[in-house]
Amino acid sequence: MLSKEITPRAIVEYLDQYVIGQEEAKRTLAVAVYAHYRKLSTLGQRSEAIAKSNVLIIGSSGTGKTLACETLSRFLAVPFVTADATSLAQTRYVSDEIEAILQRLVDRAGGDLRQASRGIVFIDEIDKLKTSSTGESRATSGESVQHALLKIMEGAPVKLGADRFIDTTNILFICGGAFVGLDKIMSRTHSFGFIATSETDNKSILDRLNDRVKPTDLFEFGLIPEFTGRLPVVARFGDLSREMLARIMSVPKNAIYHQFREVFRAEGVELVVAPPVFEQIAEIAIEYKTGGRSLRGIFEELMTPILYVVPDHPQICRVEIGSLFEAPRYFKRNPENGET
Repeated sequence: MLSKEITPRAIVEYLDQYVIGQEEAKRTLAVAVYAHYRKLSTLGQRSEAIAKSNVLIIGSSGTGKTLACETLSRFLAVPFVTADATSLAQTRYVSDEIEAILQRLVDRAGGDLRQASRGIVFIDEIDKLKTSSTGESRATSGESVQHALLKIMEGAPVKLGADRFIDTTNILFICGGAFVGLDKIMSRTHSFGFIATSETDNKSILDRLNDRVKPTDLFEFGLIPEFTGRLPVVARFGDLSREMLARIMSVPKNAIYHQFREVFRAEGVELVVAPPVFEQIAEIAIEYKTGGRSLRGIFEELMTPILYVVPDHPQICRVEIGSLFEAPRYFKRNPENGET
């Protein structure tokens, strides 16, 4: 499945081109995915069963969970689909919805069942499936969905219709969620300070133990033990800082700024956005509390009046934006000497 050139470090370096920040989480994901596909390559032809390590990603909305998974699948060239745990909890026909998710995976693989059976399924908002002591119908539905997912996450043949089956044994399942309130649980339950340490011991190991999400934390949050056991690898995505939000718009290969520069270049216009503009947009995004999700909308809104004007004025050759609170500067080309 993996060429020798693909290593955890190579995976992280590729992720760095598209995903800003989240260094520890990217390393965790890279190692988990590398180990999964390397096991398929080296152990797949042996008789013993392959222990699969599905992944749980914990992080607020807009921190890059889905983007990281999509980027991973693109780098590895494996089929990838996303699903919404909330939708699963709201239907009476969970098995049909699960079948539909796997069918989409097969479609992404061009109908190749073998290729699809080695793909990646990302299930978002998994925290919405938590159980509750209040006996709410939604919580009960959530618990039933957890039970329904157990079998396919561990590995089982699933009928897709027309006597076609897909084996989920080698499909990597990545679940994500914000898990609001988990930090409070961890603050009560985490304390490894009693472990004796000397001056020569690495104190960072103790810090990592305290930062690590324990299975019992997830039990208390509302995931059943059997479900948590299917997600042995946990990666945490931290909230994005203002600097990180600003970089998202201009640094990645597919950054929104680069996309619009290409749009304007096609009109024969150079677009220049000053760094303070990205910081101002980042401040607004922080106020919205949606992470990186709102960045594109704000930037598009900034571009709309400019792009409305530019196509009708071919003499414009350059547009500069120095601040969200100042009008953009338009530079025109002199038709006589071509100077700006």
